[in-house]
Amino acid sequence: MALSKEQKSYILREFLRSISHLVDREYPRRVWILAEGPECQAYDDAVCDFFDQGNPIIENYKDYEITESQHHLLKHFRDEFRAFSSEHSDFPEEFIDTPEWEGIMKMAKEVLDAFNYKN
Repeated sequence: MALSKEQKSYILREFLRSISHLVDREYPRRVWILAEGPECQAYDDAVCDFFDQGNPIIENYKDYEITESQHHLLKHFRDEFRAFSSEHSDFPEEFIDTPEWEGIMKMAKEVLDAFNYKN
C-alpha cells in the first residue's frame, strides 16, 4: 500500500522530531540518564528508532520531497551517528559531555536547520 503525501509528511516530521532530541542538551540527561520523563526512552532505543525511521526516508528521499542538499546532510549525519553509536553503545553518562557528542549535536542542528524544523 502506497503512502499518501500527508502520511509521508507526518513520518518525516516525526523523524525530525527524534533528531531534535539529539540537539536538546537537557533531553538526553533528563530522559536517558535520570529517567525523569515524562518521556520514557533509553539511549539504545533512541538509536534504534533513529535508524529504523531514518534509513527508509534517506534511501527513498525523493518520495519524501527531500532536496539533494537535505539528503546529503541527512546521509552524512546518519553515517556519523552510526559511527558514534557503534563506539558509545549503552551509557550516555559516559559521553554526554564529550566533544564527540557536541559534534553530533551540532550536526543534528544543521539537519534541523536545513529542514526549517521548529520543535
